[in-house]
Amino acid sequence: MAEQDDTATDYRVLARKYRPTSLDGLRGQDALVRTLRNAVASGRIAQAFLLTGVRGVGKTTTARILARILNCVGPDGSGGVTAEPCGVCEQCVAIAEDRHVDVLEIDAASHTGIDNMRELLEAARYRPVMGRYKIYVMDEVHMLSNAAFNALLKTLEEPPEHLKFVFATTELRKIPATILSRCQRFDLRRIDAGELQTYFAELVGKEGAEASDDALALIARAADGSARDGLSILDQAIAQGQGKVAEDDVRDMLGLADRGLVFDLYEAVMGGDIAKALANLDGQYAAGVDPVVVLEDLLEFTHWLTRYKAAPEAASYAAPEFERERGSAMAQKLTVPHLTRAWQILLKGINEARTAPNSLQAVEMTLVRVAHSADLPTPEEALKTVLNGGTLLNAAGSAAAPAAAPSVPSSSASEAVSLPEPEPVAPPPTPAPAPAEGDQASMPATFGDLLVLLETQREARLRAMLRGNVHLVAYEPGKIEFRPDDLAPPELSRDLARTLETITGARWMVAISSQPGADTIVEQEEAWRVARIKDAEADPGVAGILDAFPGAEVVAVHDPEDIKTESTGS
Repeated sequence: MAEQDDTATDYRVLARKYRPTSLDGLRGQDALVRTLRNAVASGRIAQAFLLTGVRGVGKTTTARILARILNCVGPDGSGGVTAEPCGVCEQCVAIAEDRHVDVLEIDAASHTGIDNMRELLEAARYRPVMGRYKIYVMDEVHMLSNAAFNALLKTLEEPPEHLKFVFATTELRKIPATILSRCQRFDLRRIDAGELQTYFAELVGKEGAEASDDALALIARAADGSARDGLSILDQAIAQGQGKVAEDDVRDMLGLADRGLVFDLYEAVMGGDIAKALANLDGQYAAGVDPVVVLEDLLEFTHWLTRYKAAPEAASYAAPEFERERGSAMAQKLTVPHLTRAWQILLKGINEARTAPNSLQAVEMTLVRVAHSADLPTPEEALKTVLNGGTLLNAAGSAAAPAAAPSVPSSSASEAVSLPEPEPVAPPPTPAPAPAEGDQASMPATFGDLLVLLETQREARLRAMLRGNVHLVAYEPGKIEFRPDDLAPPELSRDLARTLETITGARWMVAISSQPGADTIVEQEEAWRVARIKDAEADPGVAGILDAFPGAEVVAVHDPEDIKTESTGS
């Protein structure tokens, strides 16, 4: 029993046991390794290094390797700075055991204040006790206060020759530019899933355990580019399987859906088979899979399929053979417009599922939406069908109301469909051109001309109030009568009279009326817009498209002449 307790006490997790001790052990950071080797070889070693990247990619590990590089003296004690630290000299051993008096690892999150920084800089003046350099390693340096950063500036720019700084952070944007400009920056990238899988396979062999390639692939994918996260999962998987890491065990441990079931679910959803899709989801839910994870898997697979259609070689690089075979077959059946529509529905569905009272119900509704949309034509296909006199199917699978083909000449079939002008509401009158700025001889003949005049004279405030807060009762040049609404300021009539007199050179009578007056210009324009939309929706061609796309709506109507003018820029 005592022997078992000692074994448990002496055990070190894989992330610590196999922490790299040299540049050769850093995975996926080729640019960093190459730069540091060249810097050491040429003697161009910076006074401060800034290591940035996501969690678990090797920032602190690189800082400790840097400390070894700078302080290693070789097995015989006479060596200098080297890119290949020996690992056996007193300096390397002390750094590896975290007891080197000249290598200080500081957690900036718990030493954020100016007093902590002042003490640190006071000690920095003294030469190292046992090493070549005194090295300050500051983890999560972005947590320092502004005062602490400012106190660090001078020493960081011109440090003593025996002092080196190594900063590590996951939040680069929170570090002041004055600090960034004084450091040599290294961006540690996420480690590729394939490289992580190879690394994990090596460690499994060293541990005397067994693991299938599919299980290691799952762990590498779940690690999301972080070696430490992956090693923590691998450690747990080895313990769970008592030395044997199986795919099903890893999937159960992480709460992931079976990859084959994800493919089956995607085929059912994109094929419009709602019953089969819901049965698949129920089976995964009963097995303990989080419904939101199911949607995330479908979203990831949608992205993979879209990428496969765009660049097959790049998309299939790290995918297993099973996924490549089934994925390529699906990619042949689906078009990019259908995939992008599924992406949008799934992305919205994930947000809904995370906030819904019952996530399973939200996921089911999302799958129903995707299944219904799978059979819908793209907008381009629907327009071509309507223009050619064909019949569209609505979401229920029945034929939509017959749509007569609009009388558009064949040569202009690709242009916008011409719609009849609405009758209920007349468009707001087009005002005459305003006089040039400074011309006081012209008087605005209509209320519309008055608005244009105010716009020309840059009286935006008055113009906005006349458009949105004034019900016109009577107008003639030199005289205006209106009813202001509740939002109009009381001094509106006075300001308007003074402004118009200044612009036109003539006195204006501006009167407030109690009569209802006409709708405001803004209200008239909105009524005109709504009337055009209603008239467009009554068009047989547009009605056929709206029938085929449930939830679609007309939001604006443009005349073909306006579209041509905008496209030509004239």
